[in-house]
Amino acid sequence: MSPKSASAAAGERTLDRIDRRLLWRLQQDGRAAVSQLAREVNLTVTPTLERVRRLESAGYIEGYFARLNPGRLGLGLLAYVEVLLDRTTPDAFERFKQVMLAHDEVMECHMVAGGFDYLLKVRVKDMESYRRFLGDRIAAVRGVQQTHTYFVMEEVKSTHRIIVPES
Repeated sequence: MSPKSASAAAGERTLDRIDRRLLWRLQQDGRAAVSQLAREVNLTVTPTLERVRRLESAGYIEGYFARLNPGRLGLGLLAYVEVLLDRTTPDAFERFKQVMLAHDEVMECHMVAGGFDYLLKVRVKDMESYRRFLGDRIAAVRGVQQTHTYFVMEEVKSTHRIIVPES
């Protein structure tokens, strides 16, 4: 059975041109009125709303949010932190994961393959705040062997949008 027919057999519907356009448009403006979306995809309001709800329930749309200006909120320092653990056991991974989930300064935490174990995206007020965060929150986690920090000097591109691939 081909991958396409396997997904169809499982009840999964492929995205058509209109679905892809709606996903792209909602990434640009999650507050776009359904009537505006309907005009843009050449449908009436009811089928457009049904499509958006279907995309939400199918998990294509995970939620909606406001993009805040970190500088206006006094959170001007952005850093990426490589973290190397002293052992790569399920317990060590879980312990580190739970600590990172508990701290709002950590915007992203990714387990990676390569020369270190985790890559963090951290946003704080200033260098002193970062120094405290590093010492009290990251380095204090049992099993953290080493960290390397890269401070962002200029955000050239920062987006939440992802490509909506053709089927």
